[in-house]
Amino acid sequence: MSYKEVRVDPDRDYITPGVLDLEQMFWTGLGATYTHCNEVWPNLYIGDKKTALERPGLVEMGVTHIINAAEGKWNNVSTGADYYKDMNIIYCGIEADDTPTFNLSTYFNSASNFIHQALSNIDNKVLVHCMMGRSRSVTLVLAYLTIKQELTLVDAIGHVRQRRCVLPNRGFLTQLRDLDIKLQEDRLKNRQT
Repeated sequence: MSYKEVRVDPDRDYITPGVLDLEQMFWTGLGATYTHCNEVWPNLYIGDKKTALERPGLVEMGVTHIINAAEGKWNNVSTGADYYKDMNIIYCGIEADDTPTFNLSTYFNSASNFIHQALSNIDNKVLVHCMMGRSRSVTLVLAYLTIKQELTLVDAIGHVRQRRCVLPNRGFLTQLRDLDIKLQEDRLKNRQT
Protein backbone atom coordinates (compact mmCIF):
# COMPACT_ATOMS: atom_id res chain seq x y z
CA MET A 1 0.00 0.00 0.00
CA SER A 2 1.45 3.37 -0.99
CA TYR A 3 0.18 5.05 2.17
CA LYS A 4 2.50 3.25 4.59
CA GLU A 5 6.11 4.15 5.23
CA VAL A 6 8.75 1.59 4.27
CA ARG A 7 12.14 0.95 5.86
CA VAL A 8 14.26 -0.97 3.36
CA ASP A 9 17.56 -1.03 5.22
CA PRO A 10 17.25 -2.09 8.88
CA ASP A 11 20.71 -0.60 9.58
CA ARG A 12 19.78 2.91 8.43
CA ASP A 13 17.38 5.47 9.85
CA TYR A 14 15.93 6.39 6.45
CA ILE A 15 12.29 5.50 5.87
CA THR A 16 10.49 6.08 2.57
CA PRO A 17 7.33 7.95 3.58
CA GLY A 18 3.85 7.09 2.39
CA VAL A 19 2.35 9.17 -0.40
CA LEU A 20 0.24 11.34 1.91
CA ASP A 21 3.32 12.12 4.01
CA LEU A 22 5.26 13.02 0.85
CA GLU A 23 2.42 15.28 -0.23
CA GLN A 24 2.43 16.92 3.20
CA MET A 25 6.14 17.75 2.77
CA PHE A 26 5.20 20.17 0.00
CA TRP A 27 2.62 21.94 2.14
CA THR A 28 4.52 22.39 5.40
CA GLY A 29 7.40 24.61 6.38
CA LEU A 30 9.02 27.31 4.37
CA GLY A 31 9.51 26.81 0.69
CA ALA A 32 10.33 28.97 -2.28
CA THR A 33 7.81 31.27 -3.88
CA TYR A 34 6.60 30.63 -7.41
CA THR A 35 8.65 32.18 -10.21
CA HIS A 36 8.93 31.26 -13.87
CA CYS A 37 12.32 29.55 -13.57
CA ASN A 38 14.64 28.47 -10.76
CA GLU A 39 18.04 26.83 -10.54
CA VAL A 40 17.40 23.81 -8.31
CA TRP A 41 20.78 22.08 -8.68
CA PRO A 42 24.00 23.45 -10.17
CA ASN A 43 23.20 24.27 -13.83
CA LEU A 44 19.83 22.48 -13.61
CA TYR A 45 16.72 24.62 -13.90
CA ILE A 46 13.01 23.95 -13.59
CA GLY A 47 10.79 26.30 -15.56
CA ASP A 48 7.40 26.85 -17.10
CA LYS A 49 5.96 27.43 -20.55
CA LYS A 50 6.88 31.12 -20.49
CA THR A 51 10.53 30.27 -19.84
CA ALA A 52 10.60 27.70 -22.64
CA LEU A 53 9.08 30.07 -25.19
CA GLU A 54 11.31 33.08 -24.49
CA ARG A 55 14.24 32.35 -26.76
CA PRO A 56 16.26 35.48 -25.83
CA GLY A 57 15.92 34.58 -22.16
CA LEU A 58 17.21 31.06 -22.83
CA VAL A 59 20.23 32.51 -24.62
CA GLU A 60 20.84 34.90 -21.74
CA MET A 61 20.61 32.02 -19.23
CA GLY A 62 23.01 29.97 -21.34
CA VAL A 63 20.66 26.99 -21.69
CA THR A 64 22.22 24.22 -23.79
CA HIS A 65 19.75 21.37 -23.16
CA ILE A 66 15.96 21.29 -22.74
CA ILE A 67 13.54 18.62 -21.60
CA ASN A 68 9.97 19.55 -22.43
CA ALA A 69 7.78 17.32 -20.23
CA ALA A 70 4.66 18.77 -21.87
CA GLU A 71 5.47 18.24 -25.54
CA GLY A 72 2.73 18.16 -28.11
CA LYS A 73 -0.15 20.42 -28.99
CA TRP A 74 -2.50 18.77 -26.49
CA ASN A 75 -0.05 19.32 -23.64
CA ASN A 76 0.17 23.08 -24.16
CA VAL A 77 3.90 23.56 -24.87
CA SER A 78 4.38 22.73 -28.53
CA THR A 79 7.96 23.86 -29.03
CA GLY A 80 9.92 20.87 -30.36
CA ALA A 81 13.45 20.59 -31.67
CA ASP A 82 12.65 22.87 -34.65
CA TYR A 83 11.73 25.73 -32.30
CA TYR A 84 15.33 25.75 -31.01
CA LYS A 85 17.13 24.62 -34.18
CA ASP A 86 19.17 27.80 -34.65
CA MET A 87 20.03 28.11 -30.95
CA ASN A 88 22.50 25.28 -30.41
CA ILE A 89 20.15 23.64 -27.89
CA ILE A 90 19.81 19.88 -27.58
CA TYR A 91 16.14 19.04 -27.14
CA CYS A 92 14.27 16.13 -25.58
CA GLY A 93 10.49 16.05 -25.72
CA ILE A 94 8.20 13.94 -23.56
CA GLU A 95 4.46 13.84 -24.21
CA ALA A 96 3.24 13.55 -20.64
CA ASP A 97 -0.14 14.32 -19.16
CA ASP A 98 -0.26 15.92 -15.72
CA THR A 99 -2.72 13.34 -14.44
CA PRO A 100 -2.31 10.86 -11.58
CA THR A 101 -2.90 7.96 -13.98
CA PHE A 102 -0.12 8.89 -16.43
CA ASN A 103 2.94 6.65 -16.05
CA LEU A 104 5.78 9.16 -16.07
CA SER A 105 8.11 6.60 -14.49
CA THR A 106 8.77 5.09 -17.93
CA TYR A 107 10.80 8.26 -18.62
CA PHE A 108 12.73 8.42 -15.33
CA ASN A 109 15.87 6.69 -16.59
CA SER A 110 16.02 8.29 -20.03
CA ALA A 111 15.42 11.80 -18.62
CA SER A 112 17.98 11.20 -15.85
CA ASN A 113 20.53 10.01 -18.40
CA PHE A 114 19.87 13.06 -20.60
CA ILE A 115 20.36 15.44 -17.66
CA HIS A 116 23.38 13.58 -16.32
CA GLN A 117 25.13 13.48 -19.69
CA ALA A 118 24.45 17.19 -20.25
CA LEU A 119 25.72 18.16 -16.80
CA SER A 120 28.90 16.13 -17.26
CA ASN A 121 30.14 19.25 -19.10
CA ILE A 122 30.34 22.07 -16.54
CA ASP A 123 29.53 24.65 -19.23
CA ASN A 124 26.13 23.12 -20.00
CA LYS A 125 22.84 24.24 -18.49
CA VAL A 126 19.69 22.16 -18.53
CA LEU A 127 16.11 23.44 -18.43
CA VAL A 128 13.42 20.92 -17.54
CA HIS A 129 9.96 22.40 -18.04
CA CYS A 130 6.31 21.65 -18.42
CA MET A 131 3.30 23.97 -18.42
CA MET A 132 3.78 25.50 -14.97
CA GLY A 133 6.99 23.80 -13.82
CA ARG A 134 5.31 22.36 -10.76
CA SER A 135 4.49 18.68 -11.45
CA ARG A 136 5.80 16.86 -14.56
CA SER A 137 9.14 18.66 -14.80
CA VAL A 138 9.67 18.52 -11.03
CA THR A 139 8.99 14.79 -11.01
CA LEU A 140 11.67 14.21 -13.65
CA VAL A 141 14.18 16.35 -11.73
CA LEU A 142 13.42 14.52 -8.48
CA ALA A 143 13.95 11.22 -10.31
CA TYR A 144 17.31 12.51 -11.57
CA LEU A 145 18.39 13.56 -8.08
CA THR A 146 17.51 10.16 -6.65
CA ILE A 147 18.94 8.08 -9.52
CA LYS A 148 22.09 9.96 -10.49
CA GLN A 149 22.89 12.06 -7.42
CA GLU A 150 21.83 9.26 -5.04
CA LEU A 151 19.74 11.52 -2.82
CA THR A 152 16.87 9.96 -0.93
CA LEU A 153 13.49 11.12 -2.16
CA VAL A 154 12.98 13.03 1.11
CA ASP A 155 16.31 14.85 0.65
CA ALA A 156 15.60 15.55 -3.03
CA ILE A 157 12.18 17.01 -2.22
CA GLY A 158 13.64 19.14 0.56
CA HIS A 159 16.39 20.41 -1.72
CA VAL A 160 14.08 21.36 -4.60
CA ARG A 161 11.38 22.80 -2.34
CA GLN A 162 13.85 25.32 -0.94
CA ARG A 163 14.43 26.62 -4.45
CA ARG A 164 11.07 26.32 -6.20
CA CYS A 165 7.37 26.20 -5.34
CA VAL A 166 6.38 22.71 -6.54
CA LEU A 167 3.71 20.05 -6.07
CA PRO A 168 3.77 16.88 -8.21
CA ASN A 169 0.40 15.18 -8.49
CA ARG A 170 -0.33 12.18 -6.26
CA GLY A 171 0.23 9.64 -9.04
CA PHE A 172 3.70 11.04 -9.75
CA LEU A 173 4.49 10.99 -6.02
CA THR A 174 3.50 7.32 -5.93
CA GLN A 175 5.85 6.63 -8.85
CA LEU A 176 8.69 8.55 -7.16
CA ARG A 177 8.04 6.65 -3.93
CA ASP A 178 8.26 3.33 -5.79
CA LEU A 179 11.51 4.50 -7.38
CA ASP A 180 12.91 5.51 -3.99
CA ILE A 181 12.12 2.09 -2.51
CA LYS A 182 13.69 0.31 -5.49
CA LEU A 183 16.83 2.44 -5.30
CA GLN A 184 17.12 1.81 -1.55
CA GLU A 185 16.76 -1.95 -2.19
CA ASP A 186 19.40 -1.84 -4.95
CA ARG A 187 21.84 0.06 -2.75
CA LEU A 188 21.30 -2.38 0.11
CA LYS A 189 21.98 -5.35 -2.22
CA ASN A 190 25.12 -3.68 -3.54
CA ARG A 191 26.42 -3.13 -0.01
CA GLN A 192 25.73 -6.75 0.88
CA THR A 193 27.66 -8.19 -2.07
